[in-house]
Amino acid sequence: MDFNFIPLAFGEVFSPTTAAYALAAIGLAVHFGFAGLLNFGQAGFMALGGYAFAVTTVIFGLPVWMGFLMVIAVSVVFALILGIPTLRLRADYLSIVTIAAAEIVRLSVKTPEFSDVTGGSEGINGAGRVFNEATNPLPDGRWGVGVLTYSSAQWWLIIVGWAMVAIACLLVWLLTRSPWGRVLRGIREDEDAVRSLGKNVYQYKMQALIIGGVIGGFGGFLFILPRSLQPDNYGTQMTFFLYTILLLGGAATVFGPVLGSIIFWVVLSLSDGVLSLLVSNGWLPIATTQQGPIRFIIVGVALMLLVIFRPQGILGKKKEALFSA
Repeated sequence: MDFNFIPLAFGEVFSPTTAAYALAAIGLAVHFGFAGLLNFGQAGFMALGGYAFAVTTVIFGLPVWMGFLMVIAVSVVFALILGIPTLRLRADYLSIVTIAAAEIVRLSVKTPEFSDVTGGSEGINGAGRVFNEATNPLPDGRWGVGVLTYSSAQWWLIIVGWAMVAIACLLVWLLTRSPWGRVLRGIREDEDAVRSLGKNVYQYKMQALIIGGVIGGFGGFLFILPRSLQPDNYGTQMTFFLYTILLLGGAATVFGPVLGSIIFWVVLSLSDGVLSLLVSNGWLPIATTQQGPIRFIIVGVALMLLVIFRPQGILGKKKEALFSA
């Protein structure tokens, strides 16, 4: 029997994909966990961040630092487009607008009219190669242990990815412990009370939407580095993965999204390996095409149990658990 799936699953602990989801979930924590903004369109911020970097560096051949600036710019513009008409209204309006806006972004970049820039349904290849050639200081070679042996480019993506997660955690930690962060928590709990104290609730919500959106945009940039940019990766499923990660670790915490992302991808990879082993040995009478849905059923049941028995998440405090913002 091949048990290589076990070390490979635990290799997800430090993979760039895990870091990308952790980064996007940190941005979602700013929106939902700290500000109470029910954003169901974080996949839209990730898509725009990925496309901003890929189009800037791969299609137009501009420097990597220009790609970073474009990630920030498009994330801010998208947050303004979403926030200006909705943040003065109830939270459910924001959820409707954001999930629709994320789908508009995904479907727009697939249209043939924009294919010269966005690549249409085929997406864009080469963003990771361009980033590696422009920034990687590591010598060529492969290092690691057993199946967890990676190339210089892969190690560089791991280092960059988790460095970005660390910076985002530090930024959010500092912000949430500042007077700005305390006002944001107050808005989450009772915005009318905060408004009665003379605070501009609309401006604070907009600032939170922009900051979380920019962090999500960089999550999208990081997500495309180990793979090609495909528009269908940014469906509603991605946002629901992010909410699963957020609720797993703790919505109103700084490090909860990081822990949630690690656990989510390790469990998902382990369950896939276990199911493959059971099916290949005839111990589980299902078709191989059914493995994917079953592993998501397992994750879904686990999330249901978590919400029932520990709604605040692994690192969260029960008094701050708020799922009906």
